[in-house]
Amino acid sequence: MYIWELSDWPQFSWDQEKLANVLAQARHEQGRLLGRMEALGFQLREEAVLKTLTQDVVKSSEIEGERLDPEQVRSSIARRLGMDISGLKPADRNVEGVVEMMLDATRGYDRPLTAERLFAWHAALFPTGRSGMVKIQVGAWRDDSGGPMRVVSGPYGKEHVHYVAPPKERLDAEISAFLDWFNVETDIDPVLKAGLAHLWFVTIHPFDDGNGRIARVIADMALARSERSAQRFYSMSTQIQFERKAYYDTLENTQKGTMDVTDWQVWFLDCLTRAIEGAQETLASVLHKARFWDKFAAEALNERQIKVINRLLDGFEGKLTTSKWAKLAKCSQDTAYRDILDLMKRGGLNKNPGGGRSTSYDLTDPSSS
Repeated sequence: MYIWELSDWPQFSWDQEKLANVLAQARHEQGRLLGRMEALGFQLREEAVLKTLTQDVVKSSEIEGERLDPEQVRSSIARRLGMDISGLKPADRNVEGVVEMMLDATRGYDRPLTAERLFAWHAALFPTGRSGMVKIQVGAWRDDSGGPMRVVSGPYGKEHVHYVAPPKERLDAEISAFLDWFNVETDIDPVLKAGLAHLWFVTIHPFDDGNGRIARVIADMALARSERSAQRFYSMSTQIQFERKAYYDTLENTQKGTMDVTDWQVWFLDCLTRAIEGAQETLASVLHKARFWDKFAAEALNERQIKVINRLLDGFEGKLTTSKWAKLAKCSQDTAYRDILDLMKRGGLNKNPGGGRSTSYDLTDPSSS
């Protein structure tokens, strides 16, 4: 039996005493991070928002097994926020759709959540009307034409059923009850409301696909309401991706349990706290980038050097070699090597130990003399 089949559904409850300390910790870290971000200048805050939203979009899709190009995501977000960044990359329709959904939820956190808004998000997620090779209902509730909505894993013929959602006949009433609750202020702490909104929506599971991503963006919207700010400085989806197994295990156990959702709320609050702690890395990288350009702002660097340095500062994966520089800057390896030597002379790059074809380079620490 699933919780939506219980006679007291959806009258959720939890042990307030068990949640008190973890809620206080999450709220403390939330306020502390927002305070640190407020102390930054506007440009640095925008840079932190861009980095956070990029991570959030990429990781939320990754949880569902879909890999998006981070550079496309970053470019799409920057364009929509009106940010002037170098090397904007054209984004595919599916990337644009995910970004559009995320920004509509977080930038418009104070607007009511409606069925039409959910339909628009869903249509943005699936611009071709298909999930992979399968045609799905887009911008509409599922019709269960292929049978009951189930969450399964495992190979064909040996599937393990993790969850069965409410039948389509109940969707209008279920969503109506959820939206009425979500849009009205209650005496529930807004952060607890974010955790409950995530659980409630994904339990209804109203769409053919995309329910997890939309549930997570609804939680982000609720968290933005809790902070009364459209600016996002931490990524719940990034932390959930790190804790993917615990996320699904806790969700499944809760959906097969009672209306007491204490364990789910404890997990959500702990995950939120760890997400906020992880934002310190984002803050550090933004400050590192600012310090680097403060130090080298007066240097007469060419466009290729500026482009590659920004890629390194924004989180380049792997080691920088001459061939990678040439690829990033769209130039010959000889030109790349000259650019690198020039930066080394200016004190902007260090040569790592090792030589030959494996020679690689790192940016210098701007705080060093």
